[in-house]
Amino acid sequence: MTLQELSQYYKLRERLKRDEEILESLRAAACPGAQNLSGMPHAPGVRDKVADMTERIRYLKEEIGRAEAAVTEFVESIENDQTRMIFRLRFLRCLTWGEVAAVIGGRNTEDGVKSACYRYLSS
Repeated sequence: MTLQELSQYYKLRERLKRDEEILESLRAAACPGAQNLSGMPHAPGVRDKVADMTERIRYLKEEIGRAEAAVTEFVESIENDQTRMIFRLRFLRCLTWGEVAAVIGGRNTEDGVKSACYRYLSS
């Protein structure tokens, strides 16, 4: 598996997270109790945006489901425990490099765990 394939999966997960946050805010805006009674005109169509975003999230979940099996299989095939943990945290749990270093602990730094990942992929 290449860094590009792993990064694509990571980006899909990040996009899903962001879109779910947007959907939540759209749903809040579409609730009748959440009306802004400021007297200012506002744009109609929030409910259509909710439906569109819901469909987009469904599509992203399908894409992630297709890619997840391959990524999981690749990560589980890594023999070194620490390297496998780095890949699992970064690409399956979508943590930042800094968060990965903090979870791994020891004297590991953001640059150190990133380098370990890139070294493994280049070998």
